[in-house]
Amino acid sequence: MHLLWLRVATILYAAASVTIFPAVLSSSDRARRWCVHLGGMAFFFHFVSAVEMLVQAHRWMPVGAREVQCLLGFAIAGLYFLAWWLYDAMSLGVFALPITFFLVFVPSLGAQGYAFPSQGVRTSWLVAHIAALLCAYAALGFSLLASILYLALERRLKSKLKNLKDTGRSALDWLPPLDTLERIANSMLLFGFPCMTVGLVLGAVLVQETSLGAAYFVDPKVLASFVMWGLYVLLIFLRWSAGLRGRKAAYFSGAVLIFMICVWAANIVSRVHRFGAP
Repeated sequence: MHLLWLRVATILYAAASVTIFPAVLSSSDRARRWCVHLGGMAFFFHFVSAVEMLVQAHRWMPVGAREVQCLLGFAIAGLYFLAWWLYDAMSLGVFALPITFFLVFVPSLGAQGYAFPSQGVRTSWLVAHIAALLCAYAALGFSLLASILYLALERRLKSKLKNLKDTGRSALDWLPPLDTLERIANSMLLFGFPCMTVGLVLGAVLVQETSLGAAYFVDPKVLASFVMWGLYVLLIFLRWSAGLRGRKAAYFSGAVLIFMICVWAANIVSRVHRFGAP
């Protein structure tokens, strides 16, 4: 029965992870209320599942990767809600709630992991996994390009202000206004983030059929992928909450894109996720 409660908690954590972004980035009171209610119910069902799991096993210590992930997610969620209650630090949920979801998602698949009903279904998941991550890479690259063009156009406009006699046309005059470039950069980030999240979730299911199973976090590419996801979240958070734009935004976007390329290159040393492998 504990598996049922854990699956309910996983669904509620996923919903809370979606609502936390408008609650924090847009300061939406409605999203804030939904996030608190969904997250609170998820934590309650998670608690019930964890207690029932340990009682049925007749022990109070976790054994195996799935039990450790379940209890680690519970600890992270508990600390987050404690910080929210004491310090009203709801913005920490941008990181805490999705991380908790990722941790409990794999254990919620079952004690023995997940097996695809057919090779065709597995291939479809693999195609969706790769396509989602490629869209995330492309979106971040496009966001970086918009940020670089923003810098170039900003420098050109400042140069014109310093030299009022300069009335000639520039090679950058065909670019859209600065505000448009900034909105393009933000929109691409917001498009790429759910693509990356979906890609990681699909990958977490696919890797359950490998020898790693629930211990897929020991794979270097998986670890790097989740670090990359965290940097993506941090970039979005800084752009919206701290007003990160212009030169700093371009540098940060470039650093995240370079890290993404490194993650892609890590495929050659990864024991799983080798594209093209059977």
